[in-house]
Amino acid sequence: MKKIPLLLCASFLAAACQPSVSDAAPPSSGDKPFETTVVADFDEPWAMTFIPGTPYALVTEKKGKLKLWENEGAVVDVEGVPTVAYGGQGGLGDVILHPDFANNGYVYLSYAEAGEGGFGAAVARGKLDLKASKPALTDVQVIWRQEPKVSGQGHYGHRMAFGPDGMLYISSGERQKFQPAQDLNQNLGKIVRLTDGGMVPSDNPFYDQGRVKSQIWSYGHRNPLGIAFDAQGRLWNQEMGPEGGDELNLVKKAANYGYPKVSNGRNYGAATDDLPDHAPGDGFEAPKVFWNPAISPGGLMIYSGDLFKDWKGSAFIGGLGAKALVRVKLDGESATKADQWDMGARIREVEQGPDGAIWVLEDQRAGSEGRLLKLTPKK
Repeated sequence: MKKIPLLLCASFLAAACQPSVSDAAPPSSGDKPFETTVVADFDEPWAMTFIPGTPYALVTEKKGKLKLWENEGAVVDVEGVPTVAYGGQGGLGDVILHPDFANNGYVYLSYAEAGEGGFGAAVARGKLDLKASKPALTDVQVIWRQEPKVSGQGHYGHRMAFGPDGMLYISSGERQKFQPAQDLNQNLGKIVRLTDGGMVPSDNPFYDQGRVKSQIWSYGHRNPLGIAFDAQGRLWNQEMGPEGGDELNLVKKAANYGYPKVSNGRNYGAATDDLPDHAPGDGFEAPKVFWNPAISPGGLMIYSGDLFKDWKGSAFIGGLGAKALVRVKLDGESATKADQWDMGARIREVEQGPDGAIWVLEDQRAGSEGRLLKLTPKK
């Protein structure tokens, strides 16, 4: 948030000089209202998803392994995972299930891959047979790629979520290249919307305007590392800002979220605040809340369970740099910071379990151990 001279604040503009609600610190959350149970350990875990009606969950490890974890049981490798380009922020990423997984067995994986021009994210789907002697993905097909591939191994984004419309939404980072986020002829720095098989829906905002452009749902994103739908079908995303300015956004069709033209942070190493803040009337969608200093957000989950009744409808964000679990209260299209609990470790992923417990994965960096933790209400 930009500093305003004190003399101005003493004037009739004083009311406008109060700290932004979005930039204010959350209420004190030192006493955790949950018990934490260590359940398992993984090697650089990145994402997880529970398989309904079973004791299993799928967990991705960044180096390229997909694990089938059984509650109070074994952890085994799933074969058939595509080759990943491990390095930097790249590797095996998100994992989600098709909404009709019980009937079609489709699992979706995102990952970094190498190719002409450098590296880029890709999404593949394959069928998982839990009844086989060895779990494996079969009929694996790539259904989407970041275009173009570029140098460097950062800002892939590549989180996924199915919407209530049955469409697949994928967050695509701008790969630390800045301007592609505003270029509608590239799918970097965007949220894209596809059918479950990777085709372009005819009601996309730029349909029939070119193969890549037609995929785009929203643009002007930096490094979107979490997307989730609320109970009313609204899509939210969180993303890392530059130096400061991490965001939680309500994602709207064809909207421009401003990066790198505006941000509530500044470019790394800049001596002054070199990026204009979001401002009314600037033509860009502003975040519903932002963090400055940064929390370095990891995964995003919107809670719908009954175990933590007071938190129903809240958004939960893993804090990487902040080593925290962050709760944001959602009220329609508004959002308010609520809690930030120190977890003592970088939190990469947040998921809701079948019984309403909250599950988190540590990132295994800077003192984090790559553990799977289960959070239940404190007795």
